[in-house]
Amino acid sequence: MPENNFGMQYYKMWFRRSFRPPDNKGVALKKNRNSVYYHFMLLPGMIFLIVFSLIPMGGLIMAFQNFQPAKGISGSRFVGWENFARIFMLPDFYQIFTNTIIISVCKIVLGMAAAVLFAVLLNECRFVGAKRVVQTAVYLPHFLSWVILAVMFRNIFSYTGVVNHMMQGLGKEPVMFLASNDWFRPIIILGDVWKEFGYNAIVYVAAMTNIDPSLYEAAEMDGAGRLKKIWHITIPGLMPTIVLMTTLNLGHVLNAGFDQILNLYSPLVYETGDIIDTYVYRVGLMGLQYSFGTAVGFFKSVFSSLLLILSYKLADRFAGYRVF
Repeated sequence: MPENNFGMQYYKMWFRRSFRPPDNKGVALKKNRNSVYYHFMLLPGMIFLIVFSLIPMGGLIMAFQNFQPAKGISGSRFVGWENFARIFMLPDFYQIFTNTIIISVCKIVLGMAAAVLFAVLLNECRFVGAKRVVQTAVYLPHFLSWVILAVMFRNIFSYTGVVNHMMQGLGKEPVMFLASNDWFRPIIILGDVWKEFGYNAIVYVAAMTNIDPSLYEAAEMDGAGRLKKIWHITIPGLMPTIVLMTTLNLGHVLNAGFDQILNLYSPLVYETGDIIDTYVYRVGLMGLQYSFGTAVGFFKSVFSSLLLILSYKLADRFAGYRVF
């Protein structure tokens, strides 16, 4: 009998040790320790954001002042909405705003179309080696700065460049492409599409991996060719991603490519190539009109914020995408 009692007590003790709940304090302490490491990883990015994005926002007060560098922000005269009223009185501003919208919308539409087309063609390629070579070749321009690419474009489209040599060989007169209002805007738009379509196609290539392969097998059994499978399976499978990317790009309508245009344009093409960002740079920094340049930039930021909120609302409604 005593032996049985000892065995029963040992069994109860083993059972309690084996199936007791975990130490919540120890688990919580371990989680807190790990979260500290994650916060340290975020620290450099947060410092960069605070120093270069949040602190400079205090300079927006210059939009409501007649800012003079010698007096500083605290000593400059407050003028209220005078700089903003001046924006809408300038005849050039409407042309600049129109240029920004046209260039940006064309870049978004043509860039998305080119990215979807390239992703579909890449998906149809059955040679893995060729597929990798093509991917690398079309991704590369995205990682090159427009400072470098602008030199290449100037050499290609200059009066003595490759394009004009080819035109002269066909018996046509040479054209100053980058100094022509008829040609500058198409070159800017198509140049940006060429640079970015390969990188933008990554999203659509990834989206096509989620399409059920059995759909292609069923379509093939029904006698569908490649074009029909693309039209009836691939494109509908990509539509949620296309709608999502389209709505998210609405928030970038006023970002027409400052670095590209700044490195390629000249006073001869201000009529069709000058955008809000280059105008702010030229008038605010180069022209030393800091208050007016800040007001134009502030106007663009507010307008872009409204478009960004609208784009997220549309993305939530049509694609089920939510950020906040």
